Amino acid sequence: MATTNTTSSAVDIESMSSKYAKGMRIILEGAKSDTGKTPKEVIWTKNKAKLYRYEPTLEKRFPVPILLIYALINRSYVLDLMPGNSLVEYLTHKGFDVYLLDWGTPGEEDKHLTFDNYVLDYIPRAVKKVLSSSHAQDITLLGFCMGGTMTAMYASLFPGKPLKNLILLTAPTDFTPETIGLYGLMTSEKYLNPDLLVDAFGNIPADLVDTGNRLVKPVTNYVGTYVTMWDRIMHDKPMQTWLAMNKWVNDGVPFAGDTFTQWIR
Repeated sequence: MATTNTTSSAVDIESMSSKYAKGMRIILEGAKSDTGKTPKEVIWTKNKAKLYRYEPTLEKRFPVPILLIYALINRSYVLDLMPGNSLVEYLTHKGFDVYLLDWGTPGEEDKHLTFDNYVLDYIPRAVKKVLSSSHAQDITLLGFCMGGTMTAMYASLFPGKPLKNLILLTAPTDFTPETIGLYGLMTSEKYLNPDLLVDAFGNIPADLVDTGNRLVKPVTNYVGTYVTMWDRIMHDKPMQTWLAMNKWVNDGVPFAGDTFTQWIR
């Protein structure tokens, strides 16, 4: 009996040690996951931006193509996170012709890009290329987060054809201080001068943008995330989705300097 208990205790200790080691590797090295797996091809580029067309999984059922436009400061692969948990995969499986405008990572030479460039130049050209590729007369724009803000700008400036449908998800459009909560306080001209940051950094580092966003809900973002991680590890729950999302959350993109100034002001 004593031998059985000793063996069981040794197995428990080894299992717990393995779990703690797994968690510490994630904390120290970052979450690793295969993301953005839906097959695609680049059909157009401009500077750092790339326009992707996703390979259809069945014959096209709908004549109007969908162009996905994501934020400037996050990686667009969140829309194609992983097989079985992917908006892109879902849409292609339904027979839509799906495209995505990936803004890429701005270099130091891009610090003077503004929303004027993105909305008046990049988006119209991408729309034109999608219509040509899809042999379509109309288009659906699906904008997420800041990408939704930009597509709303585009729609207001270029109403009517070829824009048939405009879909906005989590898109900021009301920037009055009383509406945006802590962001209104944190970005108040009393406390933040965006010109000083742009003078110091050129493009605003992704880590700095990420810190500002996390401070809106510090307990959830700095504590809750890893409470969830340890719970999943300790109770042998599936980790794939958590790893993919955590990888994305920590995989930010620098904010082009002049665009950042416009966004804050």
